[in-house]
Amino acid sequence: MSKIIPESEDRWLAADRAHVWHPYSAIGADTPVFHVQSASGVRIRLADGRELIDGMASWWCAIHGYNHPVLNAALEQQLKSMAHVMFGGLTHRPAVELAELLLSVTPEPLQAVFFSDSGSVSVEVAMKMAIQYWQARGSNDKVRFVTLRHGYHGDTLGAMSVCDPVTGMHALFSGVLPQQLFIDAPGCAFGEPCTDADIEPLAGVLQAHAHELAALILEPVVQGAGGMRFYSADYLRRARELCERHDVLLIADEIATGFGRTGELFACDHAGIAPDIMCLGKSLTGGYMTLAATLTTAAIADTISQGAPGVFMHGPTFMANPLACATALASVQLLLDSPWQQRVQEIEAGLRRGLQPCAAFGHVRDVRALGAIGVVELDAPVDMKAVQRQFVDRGVWVRPFGRLVYLMPPFIIGDADLAALTQAVVSVVSDSTG
Repeated sequence: MSKIIPESEDRWLAADRAHVWHPYSAIGADTPVFHVQSASGVRIRLADGRELIDGMASWWCAIHGYNHPVLNAALEQQLKSMAHVMFGGLTHRPAVELAELLLSVTPEPLQAVFFSDSGSVSVEVAMKMAIQYWQARGSNDKVRFVTLRHGYHGDTLGAMSVCDPVTGMHALFSGVLPQQLFIDAPGCAFGEPCTDADIEPLAGVLQAHAHELAALILEPVVQGAGGMRFYSADYLRRARELCERHDVLLIADEIATGFGRTGELFACDHAGIAPDIMCLGKSLTGGYMTLAATLTTAAIADTISQGAPGVFMHGPTFMANPLACATALASVQLLLDSPWQQRVQEIEAGLRRGLQPCAAFGHVRDVRALGAIGVVELDAPVDMKAVQRQFVDRGVWVRPFGRLVYLMPPFIIGDADLAALTQAVVSVVSDSTG
């Protein structure tokens, strides 16, 4: 049977609704979906002509905005030589130069890079890396992970197992996931010291279970999709010390926090610590291409390489895609060459100032900001079907989830556009009763 191609906008959207799954959606759902025609700078242009100021940076990755001439040029230049070549037995300059650049800006002990396709896969790689490291050392029982409640690490099977069983959105799969150990998320807020009581749950689990634990995996300083919580950098520092004491690896999931989002280049920098394994993704390519990286130390890489079977057992088909690597190289260098710290500080000030009126609303639990992240936490979940249209009607693109209405704009956003975003949040939140 031949395919029918929709000719009108209505038919196009009807075909989308009938056949296309969107993230965390149902086929045939009547939740609004908006047709994007183009995007440039911090604006998304819809097919009906409306322009929206982007408050999401396309799920936190488009830090330079859209249609950036430097990234466009990098992509076009690489396309002239090759779009893709398998990474098994072959290499290319964009991958090697990107690896060198990443190692130059991350903590010094990290000396080896494994490229993959997405953040979730980079977490899978990190978990396999930790297990294979201990296997190579003869510690075959060290195959479990400990992690924080309210954490989120991705949607693939291994990554789901270390997401919060409730807020991590994966309770449906609890019966088939590997059973990991969970501890309460830190109660000490960002900027506060970490007390013995704050760190005791982690200390107790490490003391009792170090013999079976491959690693502690956490999102440093900022817990993202599991709750948008900001916690003490001192907790991270003490966690690093405990992992060393109990011979448990530390995996830092910097997929959302990496490349300046929290005000430091990496969230681990707030605590001045180096993880044993670091996961990077999202803004790695400035939102242009899907690419992630898992970095580890020379000691871990050498141990895996020298143990049976003598290789690290993972290899994605599109590993180190040249187009993605060339774009990432340009994106990271563009960030480093820009006054990004000043921009992020200015965004943080604007978010604090602009969102503060929400604190006066009775159904608002908390208002907080850190770096280029602003959060309004409500007492009850928002009505996504209604709220999404309300934001679009106000000329902004904001995508809440659960009880959280939050902003993570591109770093290039100006004061006027940021004020428009925060005013829209205040307006929509004020009209919402949950």
